[in-house]
Amino acid sequence: MRLPIHREGWPFIAFAAVANLLAWLLAPWAGWMLLPVTLWVIAFFRDPERKVPTDEGLVVCPADGKLLPIVKAAPPAELGMGDRPVTRLSIFMNIFNVHVNRAPCAGTVTKLAYRPGKFFNASFDKASTDNERMSMRLSVKKPGGMAETDIAVIQIAGLVARRIVSETSEGQHLCRGDRFGIIRFGSRVDVYLPDDARVMVSPGQSVSAGQTILASFSS
Repeated sequence: MRLPIHREGWPFIAFAAVANLLAWLLAPWAGWMLLPVTLWVIAFFRDPERKVPTDEGLVVCPADGKLLPIVKAAPPAELGMGDRPVTRLSIFMNIFNVHVNRAPCAGTVTKLAYRPGKFFNASFDKASTDNERMSMRLSVKKPGGMAETDIAVIQIAGLVARRIVSETSEGQHLCRGDRFGIIRFGSRVDVYLPDDARVMVSPGQSVSAGQTILASFSS
C-alpha cells in the first residue's frame, strides 16, 4: 500500500528514521522503543486523497478532527470583516489526525494575515483569540453564481504546535477541497460563516477534511 506523505514531513521522517537506526545499532532494545515514534511521525504527515462533495452551495470541513462547541464570534480583526458576531465552527486536531488542511469551498483568497501569539491548548476557547494564527479570507460565490459572500478560515497553533504552513497567496483561486496548508503537531482550524449558511454538523462530531459537509447555502 502507498501512503502519500506531505512534503513538509520528509525532513522529520528522515531525522526520525536515522535516529531510530542509530539507536538500533547501539542497542536493539532502544531501536524497538523508538520504532513507534518513527511510525507516528510517518503517520502524522500522511496526506490521503479525499473524495470531495460536488453539489453546489456546500461548505466542507477544512481539517480532520472533532467539532468543538458552535459559537457566535467576530472574525479576526486583521481580515477586515467587521466586528459583528457570526457563526464559528472550530475543529480540534489531536496528534493522531491528518493535519493537511483543505479549502472549505471554491473561492478567491482576498486576504492573508499572520499574527503571532501564545500556545494554549487548541481545544480551549481562548485559543481562537490568543494563539498564534494564520487567517485567510475567502470570497465565494453563492449558488446561482451571482451573489458573493466572505468566509474566514483560521489556522491556529496549539499546545505543542510551533509551525503553521500556508501554501496560498492573496489573489489565488482555490477549488473546494484543495490543500492550502498544514499545521505541525496538534492544532485547530476555525471557520467563520455568514448568517445565511445552514450548519449541518453537531458539536462532538468527528469530521474529515474535504469530505464532511459543515454547512450549505440555499439556492
